[in-house]
Amino acid sequence: MATIDPDSPVPKYFQLREILLDLIESNELSIGAAIPSERELCQRFGLSRMTVRQAVDALVSEGRLHRVAGKGTFVARPKIEMALRLTSFSDDMRARGMEPGSRDLDRRVVRASAHLARELGIQPGEAVHFIERLRTADGEPLCIERAHIPVSFAPDLESFDLSGRSLYALLESRHGVVLDAGELTIDGGIADPGDADLLKMPRGGAVLLLQRRSFSGGVCVEFGVSTYRADRYQLRTVLEIPARRG
Repeated sequence: MATIDPDSPVPKYFQLREILLDLIESNELSIGAAIPSERELCQRFGLSRMTVRQAVDALVSEGRLHRVAGKGTFVARPKIEMALRLTSFSDDMRARGMEPGSRDLDRRVVRASAHLARELGIQPGEAVHFIERLRTADGEPLCIERAHIPVSFAPDLESFDLSGRSLYALLESRHGVVLDAGELTIDGGIADPGDADLLKMPRGGAVLLLQRRSFSGGVCVEFGVSTYRADRYQLRTVLEIPARRG
């Protein structure tokens, strides 16, 4: 068992955070397991309750631990790294060894507003499929997808059941629409009450709001707005240093 070094320049709360994090990552504290109580941690490491609470609070804020009122603090499920590439939710979840699922919330044809027409590069008033789905992985709700696709690209799209099915795969197999490029904007936000209930998260909880435009041969064929649970997703990307000019 690691110990706290009182002579280290590293703050004691941070040393304890590292010890607990190592126990989690080595699976000595498995997912769903309760961590020792604050009193136990104080006694085991010779720390004040304030220092222990600061370390635990840090791991809770990072999503590595979660508190249950009246029960204790438990190891949280690891967050899913969001794929910053053009891929379907279904393919992404299967690549992670998870079973994707979906539930239709709304399916209808609407007339493009001026804003939607600009995003899709079509004329206002043109017919557009609106598809709203709750997406799950291994039965757990993770996001709500709201997709807009011009009817001209997929005239009979409303006749197909999308339960547990990739929309992108259907567009390719049925309509020959192969998505080959995209633009993605990510914002942070607060879930509205309806979305929070569907996602089984606290009202007022944090979400990631993704706005996506997907292209095929330089033509925009989808404008999507998705709401992801921020407690279950994290973003990771590669940072590159621009080449210096000689």
